[in-house]
Amino acid sequence: MAKTRTQYTCQVCGHTSPQWMGRCPSCEAWSSFVEETLRPETRHRPAQVDAGRPTTRRPLPLSQVEMRAETRLQTAVGEFDRVMGGGIMQGSLTLIAGDPGIGKSTLMTELARFLPDRTILYVTGEESARQVRLRAERLGVTSDNLLLLAETNLFDILTAMQEAEPHLIIVDSIQTVYHPEMQSAPGSVSQVRACAAALLQATKALDAPTFIVGHVTKEGTIAGPRVLEHMVDTVLYFEGDRHHAFRILRAVKNRFGSTNEIGVFEMRESGLEEVTNPSEIFLSERRYGVSGATVVCSMEGTRPILVEIQALVTPTSYGTPQRNATGFDARRLQMLLAVLEKREGLRLSTHDVFVNVAGGVRLDEPAVDLGVVVAAASSFRDVPADTGTVLIGEVGLGGEIRTVSRVEPRLKEAAKLGFERALVPATNLKGLRPPRGMEVTPVERLHQVLDLVL
Repeated sequence: MAKTRTQYTCQVCGHTSPQWMGRCPSCEAWSSFVEETLRPETRHRPAQVDAGRPTTRRPLPLSQVEMRAETRLQTAVGEFDRVMGGGIMQGSLTLIAGDPGIGKSTLMTELARFLPDRTILYVTGEESARQVRLRAERLGVTSDNLLLLAETNLFDILTAMQEAEPHLIIVDSIQTVYHPEMQSAPGSVSQVRACAAALLQATKALDAPTFIVGHVTKEGTIAGPRVLEHMVDTVLYFEGDRHHAFRILRAVKNRFGSTNEIGVFEMRESGLEEVTNPSEIFLSERRYGVSGATVVCSMEGTRPILVEIQALVTPTSYGTPQRNATGFDARRLQMLLAVLEKREGLRLSTHDVFVNVAGGVRLDEPAVDLGVVVAAASSFRDVPADTGTVLIGEVGLGGEIRTVSRVEPRLKEAAKLGFERALVPATNLKGLRPPRGMEVTPVERLHQVLDLVL
């Protein structure tokens, strides 16, 4: 009988070592090595999911690959389908992650309401079947097409997938599933990697889409080995604050669609409801006549979204002034404040600066630079900015306003919400067709913008 051997695996990056180490040489994490027992491979293999295919596969020409008439499952929920690239791709493996209590299980349960005529197998490893039923009834899901299985054994899950032949599978969560032939604890790097590989193989064989729910670490990254994100077809992040109603579904990896799209949902007692016009929602609590507030238009994929930028500039009581940003890159904020101080003479080095993107949205594109700069200058001078103006433009280090992409969709969205004027880079005016009733003002330098808006 072969002897078992042990190894130590980093639970952050998956690096292995024959002996325990205090610090991982790969990711430099401290006290992350856990002992795992490795058993020798046996000749007996677990039963694989059989989809009626021959055991010997041969390469096929591209024209001979069979195509199904329906390649995507449409949920009729525009926000969800947009993020998935137009619907759920058949035979795809999707990983959805988010903070605890953000609504991942709620969204997965509501898939049964989005797809009432499809059979869905819901595998729960963290809750009992009774708890899932209580949540389903609260969300208005009463269809018997939702099959519940409270199981964490990988082999039993694969058997249930083969016998039920569902149209869609949900595994909540991957950290609770364990491989019986591995001695390591559920949720460890080796267990997550082996279980995800088995689920991937079963998903491709059954040609049914599978969603696996993943935990996140305190740093906000997906727990488990990094290879988990490489194995799946789509990685979704469910973002938001538990103390606010809005949730944002964002794709950071999608083999079947764009990674720039977002879906906006509102958490209610009856579940998650899609927000078809997020710009109107994000500006609903906007106050007028207050300094440090501007409106920008950001492109999230193909959708323009208007959000409010709030800034607060106050004299510092510390030796080093604070620079805090919520929903905006802190390093880019430092650069924009340096441009304000160098090019416009605003002495921000003696003031604390706080910037917040209202509504819990995170903005990454440079086209919102102009709104951030004007909001900071407005708060510093304590002069309210023009409330009927939307700001669009990237700010360069020389104080110039640089070109941005897709200006026309941004202007149409602003005009639809009642904005009368827009400040855009002068280089964007070539061939531009502004909406009727909106004044488009070209700007080239930062001091022009401050004179016009403040």
